[in-house]
Amino acid sequence: MADVRNWQELSRAIVKLIRDQYGIDEAILKRTAVLETDIGLSIDQVEAILDYITETFEIRFPAGTLNEVLKLEELCLLACWLKGYYKQPTFIS
Repeated sequence: MADVRNWQELSRAIVKLIRDQYGIDEAILKRTAVLETDIGLSIDQVEAILDYITETFEIRFPAGTLNEVLKLEELCLLACWLKGYYKQPTFIS
């Protein structure tokens, strides 16, 4: 995963992480899927995903990220923006 060079590859890496780490069917991992209700992740699991992304891709998520990020798309866009691969997402307050 260290060879990620753009927002599409980073988004795909996050989807693969969730699929592989938590055994989530890729058909459920749509961009509009809500992390907790649609995908079925607990807060602890989402925090673990943020920690993994932080360590692997050297991204620092701001405090309160879990209050802003509800959907898979939001998680991916935020990570891509923080890494410098994408413009600032509109949902960021």
